[in-house]
Amino acid sequence: MLSRVANSIYWMTRYVERAENYARLMHVNFNVMLDALPGLKQQWEPLVDTTGDREIFLNLYGHFSRDNVIKFMTFDVRNRNSILSCLETARENARSIRENISTELWEHINEFYLFVKGIFQSNQWPFIDLISFFNAVRKNSHMFFGIMEGTLSHSESWHFARTGLFLERSDKTARILDMKYYILLPSVQEVGMSLDLLQWNAILKSASAHEMFYKKYRQLTPLNIADFLILDREFPRAIYYCVRQAREHVGRISGSHTWDRYTNDAEKKIGTLCSELEYRSIQEIFSAGLHEYLDHIQRELNLCDDAIYETFFAAKEY
Repeated sequence: MLSRVANSIYWMTRYVERAENYARLMHVNFNVMLDALPGLKQQWEPLVDTTGDREIFLNLYGHFSRDNVIKFMTFDVRNRNSILSCLETARENARSIRENISTELWEHINEFYLFVKGIFQSNQWPFIDLISFFNAVRKNSHMFFGIMEGTLSHSESWHFARTGLFLERSDKTARILDMKYYILLPSVQEVGMSLDLLQWNAILKSASAHEMFYKKYRQLTPLNIADFLILDREFPRAIYYCVRQAREHVGRISGSHTWDRYTNDAEKKIGTLCSELEYRSIQEIFSAGLHEYLDHIQRELNLCDDAIYETFFAAKEY
C-alpha cells in the first residue's frame, strides 16, 4: 500500500473518533450542569484543558463561557481540533483516497461534514437543541465506523483505520480521566462528597462506561473507576484494551503474528506500552500518582504515533 493512502486512512478514523469524543464530552457536561447543585460554577473551562488547546482558546476568546467553549470546540475552524475541523480533515482524507474506500463510507462522511457545516453557516447554532445536536454527531460517528466495518475489506487499509481509531480512543480516555482527577476536582476536601460523586459519574458517562462499570463494580470509588478505564481487558474504551487492539493491528500490517518479537519500531513502541499496562496494578498507579501516570501514558501514545509515522508513512530516501 502507498504510504500516502495508509496515512490518509489512519488519520481519517482518528479525526472522526476525535469529533465523537468531543461531542460526548459536551453532551455529558450539559447534563452535569442540569443535575448540579444550585450555585455550582459551570465547568466549561476543563473541557478546553482536556483537549490541550487552552492557549489557542485564550488567544481567540480571552475568557471561558458556555457559548465561547461550545463555538471553539464545535464550529471554530481556527481550532484544528473542533468538531467541524475534525470532520473537514476526515472528509478531505477520505476524498483523497476514494478509490480505496467504499462509496457508502465516502457518502456518509461527506453528508456528516455538510450537516455540521450547514448548522454553523446558518448562524442558528446558539439557538438549537445542542444536546440533540451532540447526540446526532455521536450517532453519525458510530454509523461511520459501522459502515467501515461492513463495507471495507479487512485488509491493510482496514488495519490502518483500526490502528488510528484505537490510538485516538486511548488518548482521549486518558485525557478524560486526567481532567477529573487533576483539573475538575475543586479540592481534596471534595473527595467522596456529592459533588465529587456527580463528577465521577460524569467521567464514566463521558467515556460511555457508566452501564458497563456498574455491571462489574458495586461501589463508585476513584480506584475502581481508574481501574476500569485504564486496565480493563474487555471494555472497548479502556486504555489497555485500546492499546492491545492497536498492537494487534500493527502486527497484522507488519506481518507479525506473535508477541515474542517485533519487526519495526512501531511494533516495539506499542508492544512495550501494552506490556507495561498488562502488568501494572491500579494500586501501583495510584501510589505513583494518577495524574503523573496518565501524563506518562499520553506521552507514550504520542511516541507510538511518531513511530507509526516513521515506520509506515514517512518518505524513504534511497
